[in-house]
Order: sequence, then C-alpha cells, then structure tokens
Amino acid sequence: MNESTWQVHNPDGPMRVIVTKALPGERWLEILIEAGCRVEVCRSENVLGKDEIEAVVGDRCDGGIGQLTEPWGPRLFEALARAGGKAYSNYAVGYNNVDLEAATKHRIPVGNTPGVLTETTAELAVALTFAAARRVVEGDRFMRGGRFSGWLPSLFLGELLWRKTLGIVGAGRIGTAYARMMAEGHKMDVVYYDLRANRELEHSVASYGHFLEAGGRRPLTCRRADSLEDLLREADVVSLHTVLDAATRHLIDRRRLALMKENAVLVNSSRGPLIDENALVEHCRRNPSFRAALDVFEDEPDMAPGLADLPNVVVVPHIGSATRWTREAMAVLAAFNVAGMLQGLPVWGRSDMTPFLGPSPPKASPSVVNAEPLALPSFEM
Repeated sequence: MNESTWQVHNPDGPMRVIVTKALPGERWLEILIEAGCRVEVCRSENVLGKDEIEAVVGDRCDGGIGQLTEPWGPRLFEALARAGGKAYSNYAVGYNNVDLEAATKHRIPVGNTPGVLTETTAELAVALTFAAARRVVEGDRFMRGGRFSGWLPSLFLGELLWRKTLGIVGAGRIGTAYARMMAEGHKMDVVYYDLRANRELEHSVASYGHFLEAGGRRPLTCRRADSLEDLLREADVVSLHTVLDAATRHLIDRRRLALMKENAVLVNSSRGPLIDENALVEHCRRNPSFRAALDVFEDEPDMAPGLADLPNVVVVPHIGSATRWTREAMAVLAAFNVAGMLQGLPVWGRSDMTPFLGPSPPKASPSVVNAEPLALPSFEM
C-alpha cells in the first residue's frame, strides 16, 4: 500500500476495512471505528482498477466500501474472500458494477445505499429539465462570451412547460418524486410507463387535481401508458428513471427518438446506457429544436463523439445525488452495512432508512441486496 495515497484510521483496530474513496462527513468513519475496524481510505481521485484494488485487499481484509466506477466482479470477490472478507458495500443505490452471483458464490454480502437519494436526484432531474427547455447553458455561454448586446424578441427562445405533458419512464421512487415536483409545481399532466401500475402516483396527481378544481382551475391527469411508444409520441418532456438491465439497454434508440416530438426534452438522470448516445447525437444534429439533458453517460466518463459540441444538449458529471446531506447519508448507510455484516447483525429490510441517520440507529445492516440467497437473518422489531 502506498502510504501517501492511503490514509489509515484506528490503526490498532482488530478488523481491517478498505474504503476506495474518501467519503463526505465524519459519522461514517466513526461507525466503522466504533465497530472495531482499522479503516484504510484511498485519497486519490483516480478510478481504481482491479489490480490496484486486489493489491490493497492483500492477504487480510475483512470488508470494503467501493464505488460504482469500480469493477467488483469474480476476481475481486475471490480476492476478498481469500483475505477473509465478510462484507462489501457499494457507495451507491445502484450496483451494475457488482457481480452479485460472484459475491454470493464467495459468501460475501453486498450492501447498497437506497432511500436517501430520492428527492435529491429528482431535484437534479428538474434542474436538467429546465436547463434544457429554457436553454440556460446556451445563454450562460453567450453571456460569458461577451456576445450579449441587448434584449431581443427572439433571443434564446425556449419551451414553456406549464400545462404540458410529462412522460416518466420508470415510475419508481425517484420517478414518482420527479413527477410530483413537475405536476404540482408546473401543472403538467403525467403519463408514465412502467411494468407495474403506480397507484400512489395516480392518487397523488388526482388529489392535487381535485385541489386545483376546487379553486376553479383545470385538474391534472395521470395515466399509465399502454406502451413506451405511446408515451414518446405524447410527451413534451420524457424523463428516464428505469433500471438498467438487458431489456432496457439502448431503450431510447434511433427508432424511438424519431417518435418523439420535434421540440421535446429528453432527460436522463438514471443510467447512461439507457440511451444509444450515438443515435442521440445524430438526432440532435438533425433536430435543433430537440433538447436533451444528461447526468449519466453510456461509456462514462467518456461521451459519444460529437455530444459535447451540441448546443441543444446539457451535460453534467453524474451529480444526481450530489447534495451534502445525501452524500453524507449514503456514507453512513455504507458504513452501517459493513459494520453490521462484520458484527453478524441482521438485515434491516425496510425502505425507510431514516432511523440510521438518527441518534439511536437500529442494530442492523441497512440494505443487503443478496441477503435472500445468503439466507441472512432479518431484523425483528
């Protein structure tokens, strides 16, 4: 281990835990130290590869907290198991970078950090939506470039979203939160596409619609689309919030982009490979009134050739969960995951993670995604 790159905390702790990036806040470190862990934290901002991670795991390592940018597959889980590892947590709610089958094969529980990113990520999707629709980034560049010489009637005309139609692809927690923000804040009708009906979202929009109607205003509508194609044809804004798997990779391709309105806005704050980026570049070049806003990318951190040059595309560097509260809460959950696994605690197994952020956290691991195949015990109230 390069001592200039890795910082050691609680060097005499009986259990060794590696953390592949410095995490925000201090509570997460206190949790691991209170559990008796020697904690080694990588201070480098470079993405660690398999060789580097395997080398730091070494011949004795009880657990680790890793990043979604790292390839936690068979090789690393074998190395961790060989070193006596009993715990791993991804510092993310998603775990596409983790080979769950390999982890389970080596009897290593895999934690993640759900339940604390919902509103934060939804807010970023809202910000991206309006940045694209109102051409905020283009205007910013124009102003900074000294090109503004005075108000003009046709300068940077964008799209009014008030009372338009919002399309949600994947109506889970984040998609639902985003839909409510846009419906309640901007009176947008909602159409969503999901494998399951979201009665909570439908009821929420309907209730708000009744409130509007009581005040003499037109109510809102919310319905589940029969197909993704129907949603794409109808929506003025399409926001992606679905999971990434074999069925959703390149969900938005050349054919489906062609179905969308000429002046539609496409937002992706979920997973980069949901969109065929090369097809998006071609579509945006041919349709200058079409707007896209992306927080995630197909081959992150790289972008498809030509994407960065398009004025009708807003790009930001995967900051969907980037508020101080959320990132610190994620660190706390990841630490409780590893500490709980190493202490043999049961799995919380509930969607509400706020008890772990309070003064008397449960004696449990917050979220273990392979708890069932490993037959881990569940927390009992």
